[in-house]
Amino acid sequence: MISSAVKTTNSNQLIVSVEKGQYSLTVKWHDGSESEFHYLWLRDNCSAGFHEITKERSFNLLSVSENIHPTQIQIEEENLIIEWSEGEHRSVFLHSWLLKHSYSRTEDLTHESRYQSWDASFIHRLPHADYNDIMADDSGLYQWMVALDKFGLTIVDGMPDTIESTTSLASRIDYLRQTNFGTTFNVESVATPINLAYTSISLPLHTDLPNQETPPGYQFLHCLANECKGGESIFVDGLRVAEELRSQCPDHFKILAEQAIPFRFHDQDHDIRQHHPIINLDNFGNIIEIKYNAHLADVFDVPANLMHEYYLAYRNLMARLRDERFGIQFKLQAGQMVVFDNRRVLHGRNKFEDSTGRRHLHGCYVDRTEFQSRLRVLAQKHQ
Repeated sequence: MISSAVKTTNSNQLIVSVEKGQYSLTVKWHDGSESEFHYLWLRDNCSAGFHEITKERSFNLLSVSENIHPTQIQIEEENLIIEWSEGEHRSVFLHSWLLKHSYSRTEDLTHESRYQSWDASFIHRLPHADYNDIMADDSGLYQWMVALDKFGLTIVDGMPDTIESTTSLASRIDYLRQTNFGTTFNVESVATPINLAYTSISLPLHTDLPNQETPPGYQFLHCLANECKGGESIFVDGLRVAEELRSQCPDHFKILAEQAIPFRFHDQDHDIRQHHPIINLDNFGNIIEIKYNAHLADVFDVPANLMHEYYLAYRNLMARLRDERFGIQFKLQAGQMVVFDNRRVLHGRNKFEDSTGRRHLHGCYVDRTEFQSRLRVLAQKHQ
């Protein structure tokens, strides 16, 4: 197709000109910048191809050929109108919508993580929220969720002395995640434990349930009693530790991000196994997950030529996680609930003495998908 241009003389419009190419349009914006939009992409995203109520795509991409192209283009004050070569179809695109979805303007694309990592100094600015504020209205819920999303760790004060209040608050986000431990669980010392958490010994820093295909997202631990000697909670931002590892030992970071190791939980009723890399990145290189649990790690089975190097990297990470520069420690009080991103913030606890008093935490999980969904919906009203 021979290139041709369509221009407008209205300087107030976002789009000032459009040039047709073989497979795409080049749009020139009011600020002099340009964007490229491919014909198949434009036809696939025509608003007429989405269900009016559900907003799901109903257009069948195979109903047009790969050579579909505009036969006529018109620039209006707010809209770009395209007449297509097939199906006698007409598409209307808002200038603002095209600018928002301008995938070729790589300088505008923001793929940086929203997370803000922290070290041991975080103990002095650990975000607190009040149970009643979160439960009272969506504004309080939103402000708390923003802090939790950013830092991965918060404390909720003023919790009622009931196990129901744990799930009431968590359900303000969305439905709860069920695991082999149930929809909710109690963390207290028992005579016949199926997990180290149900003992009084110290609990090393870890991610909960990396043996699952998708480990739980946000964990809620409501302190109903903590009268014993010891039992302080310990937290480390795995994101900060991984960031330092990437900077100082890139080869160790790389092998932990690329090689999956096995995790396993088993008791009389379950044998749940899964392979995961310890460090997970998104498509843009941001660190988004840490899956680390030395007491649920199964027998490593990485390739033989990588095994020694993998152990060196694993030991390096383990040592950094125990470095006092990163960890914070505090003793939860009755009426407090700690909430944290289980796939980012590692948690553990000090040993406690059963004979000196009762220690009882009540917990549950809400997954990241539901958390992020709720946060987006709330942001539309409260941002």
